[in-house]
Amino acid sequence: MRRLIIIPTYNERENIAKMIDTVMGLKGLYDLLIVDDGSPDGTADIVREKQKNFAERLFMIERSGKLGLGTAYIAGFKYALERGYDRIFEMDCDFSHNPNDLARLDAMLDNRDVAIGSRYCKGVNVVNWPMGRLLMSYFASKYVRIVTRMPVCDATAGFVGYRREVLERIDLDAIAMNGYGFQIEMKYSAWRLGFSIGEVSIIFVDREEGISKMSSGIFGEAFFGVLKLPFRRINPKQ
Repeated sequence: MRRLIIIPTYNERENIAKMIDTVMGLKGLYDLLIVDDGSPDGTADIVREKQKNFAERLFMIERSGKLGLGTAYIAGFKYALERGYDRIFEMDCDFSHNPNDLARLDAMLDNRDVAIGSRYCKGVNVVNWPMGRLLMSYFASKYVRIVTRMPVCDATAGFVGYRREVLERIDLDAIAMNGYGFQIEMKYSAWRLGFSIGEVSIIFVDREEGISKMSSGIFGEAFFGVLKLPFRRINPKQ
């Protein structure tokens, strides 16, 4: 069983070294792929330095410029499939997703095709977010559930594990949204293709270092993109 964690980065020099050390120390032997969008703060330089110690388990894709969250994950998914990984995980670099929760997502993939680290499946488990952002996130997931009827409490979650069969069947080149709407579209595509989805309750803690990448444009793409999802034909990749 080969497992890969994908972490997209843009200006994460405050977090990247600690995150790499934490993941490399986890039980279960996860490999780690960093997808860096040309961070001007030297994030990629730190990764290269860490690769000297973890050459067989730490990899990096360097891209020229800030190309977006969705395309970063798509690049990572294709990398994982090409290299024969069985389980593929996505998470943030800022420790808002606790790496120690990966084991619980991994265990859920024994019985589910997609495992979500959920902030909202058992109440509201978010720490240190401003009330405005918390309400926006919570009701965004409610909105997605109403519009799409997808039985997921945290549709915008970015802490997710996939069996490789799911990523093989989704037409990754047809995924249209690139910001946080990408997370919704991936879950919706998996669900429409008949894959099972489970949620693991996690505690989400807002970043302590670095700057959030959230913007009104990202929110707008997700809001309007969700309205189109029920009218799209989701075809499996042949």
